[in-house]
Amino acid sequence: MKRSMGMFKYKHQFKKLLLFSSCLLLLAACNKDEYLNPNPTTLITDETAFSTKERIQNQINGLYATLKAGSFLGSFYYIASDIRSGDFISSNMNAATGSTTYQLLTQTTTNDVVNIWESGYQAINACNVFIDGMDQYGTAVAGETLSANYIAEARLIRALAYYDLLQLYARPYVDEAGSKPGLPLRLTANKTPGNYDLARSSVKETYEQILMDLDFAEANLPLNYSSPFLNTTRAHRNTAIALKTRVYLSMQDYENVITEANKIVSQSAPFSATTGVGNELAASIEDVFSPPYTTNESVFSMPFTNNDAPGTAIPRYYLPGTGDGGTATSNGAGEYSLNPDGIVADPSWTAADARRAFIKIGTTTKKPWLNKFTQASPYTDYIPVIRYAEVLLNLSEALTRSSMTVDTRAVELLNAVRNRSDKSVTYTPEDFPGASDLIASVLKERHIEFLGEGIRNADIMRLGLDIPAKPAHSVPAATPASPNYIFPIPSDELILNKLMVNN
Repeated sequence: MKRSMGMFKYKHQFKKLLLFSSCLLLLAACNKDEYLNPNPTTLITDETAFSTKERIQNQINGLYATLKAGSFLGSFYYIASDIRSGDFISSNMNAATGSTTYQLLTQTTTNDVVNIWESGYQAINACNVFIDGMDQYGTAVAGETLSANYIAEARLIRALAYYDLLQLYARPYVDEAGSKPGLPLRLTANKTPGNYDLARSSVKETYEQILMDLDFAEANLPLNYSSPFLNTTRAHRNTAIALKTRVYLSMQDYENVITEANKIVSQSAPFSATTGVGNELAASIEDVFSPPYTTNESVFSMPFTNNDAPGTAIPRYYLPGTGDGGTATSNGAGEYSLNPDGIVADPSWTAADARRAFIKIGTTTKKPWLNKFTQASPYTDYIPVIRYAEVLLNLSEALTRSSMTVDTRAVELLNAVRNRSDKSVTYTPEDFPGASDLIASVLKERHIEFLGEGIRNADIMRLGLDIPAKPAHSVPAATPASPNYIFPIPSDELILNKLMVNN
């Protein structure tokens, strides 16, 4: 009975995927408020969906909308990544709001496991449908150059979805050089029911496909768009390059991190991109997380408007309720407070650091809450997918690991991020007895800078570190050899795909 119910659920979910992927898209053009919030008014066929440039553009907007699903990059991918990684403490241990993931007790039927996978593959399939449609119909309408731009956006979105799924559902690359099972590489569209059997490619093969997509994106994306809003919310050439620094870092391919980062990072401070969008650090960290959310530091972000109301919004999970200091617009459910014994307790994170302003102490409980995302009602914060600060720290770490020396430029890159928020300490090469000391400082800076942005779990994975214990709820640490180090494969996928094997 459980098996038949699981099949029913999967078929229901797949029908939803097919419904989205049938190119039934809006006819009206999108303005800034409508962007990523398409409201279909007319159902059209696959062929007519590619019959005008406006319809093709609307489909591109729809691809970005798949990324910001509440169970994917709209918030819960980041929440799930962070709550398993030791920086947060559950307030109510509610399975409906992630406590199973928090406790590292996920099973094949756990909602988080099923929903993140489903949303990720919906985004991937939507990209495949679009790419197939452009090849068949759209290029003749849009022309070769614009068509290549659009396909590059789709391939970057697909690459990002595959990368993020790898961080939860596959062994890290460091485990036997990527030879362990990765993901099923679905690269053609599923628009009708059929044979879904597809074996898992290796982790290495999955990363190779991600890099092929990002290389294509770099070569074909526009250098920039007409407004800061579009430069933040649509992929451009520097977006592809920035993401490649992240991917190569996860593969511990430090030479390629350096090669890619040098395309968009000047040789000396103040560091910036000299071609394409002028990416650089914002003057203050507060500017990145405040309206209009479109600083040049925001290489790529997920925008939200009053029309968005995902039940898994990050502010709802991380902000306190009204009884503990929440306000009318910044009123969360208090699901996860910051771990008072975690990075917030590190003495090197000084009181003078501007990033301390993102920690809000509960008026009643005295718990520390993350106040980086503040707009809970309505949910209008942008979620950063990748920031220029990450590119700088990726490069700093790669320069140090590549040479295993205290590289002067690596120290300057670290200082650029640290001194932006905390000018009380400026490092010199003499402050680091060896390369390992500099690496430790870069990793700590990443931990502080990207708190609550979903990056900590990927850092733990790529370095083969233990997932920290959570003594507050008797959750033991998970070593890289532990079965619960990564998510299992969802039961629905195991049922429908006969070639799929579980972790």
